[in-house]
Amino acid sequence: MYTLLKKENKARRGQFETVHGTFQTPCFMNVGTSAAIKGGISSVDLVDLKCQVELCNTYHLHVRPSDRVIKEMGGLHKFMNWKKPILTDSGGFQVFSLAKLRRIKEEGVYFNSHVDGRRIFMGPEESMQIQSNLASTIAMAFDECVENPAAYGYAEKSCERTTRWLYRCKDELERLNSVHDTINKRQMLFGINQGSIYEELRIKHMEEIVKLDLDGYAVGGLAVGEPTEEMYRIIEAAEPFMPENKIRYLMGVGTPSNLIEAVARGIDLFDCVMPSRNARHATVFTWSGIMHATNKCYETDEKPLDTECDCPACRNFSRSYIRHLFKANEQLAGRLCVQHNLYFYNSLMERIRDEIDSGNFNKFREKYSLLLSSKL
Repeated sequence: MYTLLKKENKARRGQFETVHGTFQTPCFMNVGTSAAIKGGISSVDLVDLKCQVELCNTYHLHVRPSDRVIKEMGGLHKFMNWKKPILTDSGGFQVFSLAKLRRIKEEGVYFNSHVDGRRIFMGPEESMQIQSNLASTIAMAFDECVENPAAYGYAEKSCERTTRWLYRCKDELERLNSVHDTINKRQMLFGINQGSIYEELRIKHMEEIVKLDLDGYAVGGLAVGEPTEEMYRIIEAAEPFMPENKIRYLMGVGTPSNLIEAVARGIDLFDCVMPSRNARHATVFTWSGIMHATNKCYETDEKPLDTECDCPACRNFSRSYIRHLFKANEQLAGRLCVQHNLYFYNSLMERIRDEIDSGNFNKFREKYSLLLSSKL
């Protein structure tokens, strides 16, 4: 259940209660696609990195090791030793990202596995069944994420199908939550707003899906190639039609500046692979801007990655040492930078919450939105 605690203009400060604990919002979910953060970060590490919620991927876990194995092992929380909330993506994004390997029908989507090419079918019921086996805290509805820009006619038909699929997801999850051997009988369901870059489709679709009174609502189908200004425009169009008493999730976003700007537009929850993916390639986010850890200027630099950070990497190692690790192709380089970037993102959200609490978020936004996207 979402509780709105305070607002500053459209920026919202709240908390979300779940069967696996309460987390504070705005919140950034750390992405562990296959039940692990890439870069050698364990769930034990995540506690020290201020992670509140982890996101795992339904499709990838269905393919490997299989949701049946995870259910037999007691569900995702036990499998990966993570006691806090977990949100599972529905597999809908793979409808977009695996476009060359799938066929979309009314009943669902036919895939060829990206691992071994075997045939897979996933529809709303199957997605809910997989997520129920995973026993995540929050299940995402199965949807179609269309490319941007998509033709208006296709985007409209896709929205209608996503709505029909949402009703099927809701019915199936209600059934699954009542089954005797279901691990998490209080699994929540979030609906996903689609409509490409067309404001009228976004508004119409949001008005349709809020009728189901779900546990939360996401804005999907953004950050898939459209300009940032387009993404902000769509958020601004959809936001007035999102229930104030429900948590709001912007999927797959994004840079530190994106997070600040989306919070300013009324969003509560985020996820993105960017902090961990960029870290593995030596791109580091700091309170002074973006740095590339392999630059020559850091060869004999004794300072930590970020002088304002107290993450495990910054407490213990210099820029010089981390640069050396990358140049020597040591795996530790990526691990340390992933630790730092995740800690930075989680600290950023913590700072945003504090600034909204104190009524100073607008001043914070004015200072940091541009600064955090600049290069050192």
